[in-house]
Amino acid sequence: MNEFIDKLKDKALDIGATRIGFSNIESVVPKEFLHLKYGITVMVRLSDEIINQIENMPTFTYFHHYRDINTLIDQICLRLSLMIQGEGFLAMNVPASQTIIDAKQEKYKAIFSHKVAAIHSGLGWIGKNGLFVTEDFGPRVRLGTVLTNLPVRDQKPETGYQSKILESKCGNCMLCVNSCPAKAIKGENWTINSTRNDLLDVDKCSEHMKTAYKDIGRGSVCGLCIKACPKGTKVIGC
Repeated sequence: MNEFIDKLKDKALDIGATRIGFSNIESVVPKEFLHLKYGITVMVRLSDEIINQIENMPTFTYFHHYRDINTLIDQICLRLSLMIQGEGFLAMNVPASQTIIDAKQEKYKAIFSHKVAAIHSGLGWIGKNGLFVTEDFGPRVRLGTVLTNLPVRDQKPETGYQSKILESKCGNCMLCVNSCPAKAIKGENWTINSTRNDLLDVDKCSEHMKTAYKDIGRGSVCGLCIKACPKGTKVIGC
């Protein structure tokens, strides 16, 4: 089994993933997916050059890059799912960028949070901006998730499984809070018990993007708080 999991990791890294994480998500997965109690997190790093070009508003290049990365993540997750299914296990991809807007449910919420699986795999924490933050790349990453019944929880750290991070490493930093033009970031440090609403006013964020950036990707992306984060901003070769 460990040999096959290593093959999954090698395949993901070979076709574009930056990091792979494995986790047992039985305690947090929705009840309809309890039979898929393991998560494989696919992380792809965003382009530093493109993020660094963002100043007072997102760029067309950033919007295009954002979509390209989401497509890449979906393709990587699809390949992993097909490999897992070929071994006789079940697997389901959670799309890299998908939200459910339903009055009966929490707004702008996916069928399962990529960040939850990534936290449980030990890859990072949630920033004050509500985004996933890693030690190496800050919030300059995008995530995808494969839900599966393939048992991956016993992986050693070198193959991607680590102890989950239980609280924020953002400390007193307020750069992302101050950078938000919508004033949607509340400035609270995340803990494992935090909800998204504790950190972010998602309505303010969404409405500002739709209004201010409607000509750039239909107002679906911003990136200003990503650019502001000091994590992952080291530039090599300059």
